[in-house]
Amino acid sequence: MNVRPATEADLPAVAGVIADDESFITGRPSRIGLDDLREWISGADLAHDTWLFEDGDALQAVGWCNRLPGSEVAFAAGIVHPRAKGRGLGAELAGLSEARAVAHGASRLHQFAPGNDSAAAELFEARGYRAVRRFYEMAIELETRPETMDVPIESLGEDELRPFHAALDEAFQDHWEHHSLGFDSWWARHKDRPGLDLSLWYLIRDGDELAAVSRNEANRNGGGYVAAIGVRRPWRGKGYAKALLLHTFREFYDRGITRVTLGVDAQNPTGATHLYERVGMHVEQENVLYEREL
Repeated sequence: MNVRPATEADLPAVAGVIADDESFITGRPSRIGLDDLREWISGADLAHDTWLFEDGDALQAVGWCNRLPGSEVAFAAGIVHPRAKGRGLGAELAGLSEARAVAHGASRLHQFAPGNDSAAAELFEARGYRAVRRFYEMAIELETRPETMDVPIESLGEDELRPFHAALDEAFQDHWEHHSLGFDSWWARHKDRPGLDLSLWYLIRDGDELAAVSRNEANRNGGGYVAAIGVRRPWRGKGYAKALLLHTFREFYDRGITRVTLGVDAQNPTGATHLYERVGMHVEQENVLYEREL
């Protein structure tokens, strides 16, 4: 078995391993793609924070670990291809990620696994992790053109990127384990993404203030994707999140995109999960976040 760091050229194959594993665990076709992987490993140093396990020309397992900016927490992932399960590679990846998290100076390490992945749960629990949070992947299939609310909504202009970022960051201050990211680092993550379309980034104004914002992508998870949506505290309870969602649904529908997905913290303090259910979304998958103190 050869173990080496990943390179940029390896990323499509890495995404393929992740998709094959998800399909194996969930029993349905995976919608994970290269854009998802790039977002997950953003901030990682490929030469030092990633590992590929190869047997001949085939990738058997992949993993990475990077520390979240400005946080004591590191995030890691280890994925074993279905053909290589039962060979101890999951434990090898966990050990590598834990050591790398310590090298990064992190005091805690987070790792995700699908809620029905019993093997991952056993591995993590045996290594001193505990399940600390659950997240849902939710979806809607739009059968008719959605109705919208009588709320003025605008697309973002490039000259308002900074206030858009500030509003979104403020809206997420109440969220579990939120770590603010400076504008330059935040924009560096998004500006070169394939298919970046600021016409799908929306805002609601109250005078000179941005009261609510959302960031969406047209080609993610097999359809449209609500990447982030937030309402600043003084403007909550006015239906702005619902208005942004319905506006987004209609725009996707008008573009011929009838499937829309998003991810949400199941214990979101703003009650977002219930809002998404009220607009017709349903839970497709549950993921569990495991934490270990280092």
